[in-house]
Amino acid sequence: MTKHIDDMSFLDHLEELRWHLIRATLGVVIAATLAFICKKFIFDVIIFGPTKMDFLTYNGLCQVSKFLGMTDTTFCADEFPFVIQNRTVAGQFSAHIWTSIYAGFIVAFPYVLYQLWSFISPGLKPSERKNSRGFLVIASLLFFTGVLFGYYIVTPLSINFLANYQISELISNEFDVSSVIAIVRSSAIASGLVFELPIIIYFLTKVGLVTPQFLRKYRKYALVIVLILSAIITPPDIASQVIVAIPILILYQVSTYISAVVVKNQNRKRKHV
Repeated sequence: MTKHIDDMSFLDHLEELRWHLIRATLGVVIAATLAFICKKFIFDVIIFGPTKMDFLTYNGLCQVSKFLGMTDTTFCADEFPFVIQNRTVAGQFSAHIWTSIYAGFIVAFPYVLYQLWSFISPGLKPSERKNSRGFLVIASLLFFTGVLFGYYIVTPLSINFLANYQISELISNEFDVSSVIAIVRSSAIASGLVFELPIIIYFLTKVGLVTPQFLRKYRKYALVIVLILSAIITPPDIASQVIVAIPILILYQVSTYISAVVVKNQNRKRKHV
């Protein structure tokens, strides 16, 4: 018989958390196993897709460049001036394993969130659970939108800039496979997590740690943090940083609005008590 949450001890809560973590891990492992099996698609199509000049983003940027009269642009080249190589004995096998795990986490992210929510939701009031009904859907959509943004925008801009950056014609680019995978992985996952900002602000406002006044007051500092964050996850050119900073700033504004709505609803409930 399942215990009521009020009757559960601290150890009972830990046991419940352990089983949710085990289920979330199993979800990631299953998704990672499928990714491991689909090796050709994961690597040739997804991971190494942005290293080919026929990639969707480059085609679009090339058309835009031609429209603006920019003929001498790296977006319209025939191929990148680099080769991808492996320089360690277990390099390709390790890359296969770790890429499958990260891919499994991305694919299983909604299920991981579901397990987290299943652990937290029993402690919420019925009204709070009702108001948070769309949490899983919205959080998952934000995460996958961020992943797509990182993959189709941040990753191609990073690879294009770094592949064509040259300090001397005497140096040829021979990138290690782990380095290429790291750019794709970090850009996609980092962007996915950054896009969770509205969800984070929502819960921080619910517990009283953040207010809309606080977010408005420190907006200029947030702008500096956004620019620093953009510089970290993008190559050091102004255009890429601006492209990444714009959606993050939009998310910050949306988060401020969400915070204001939460506070407004809380004040309305207090008046009716």
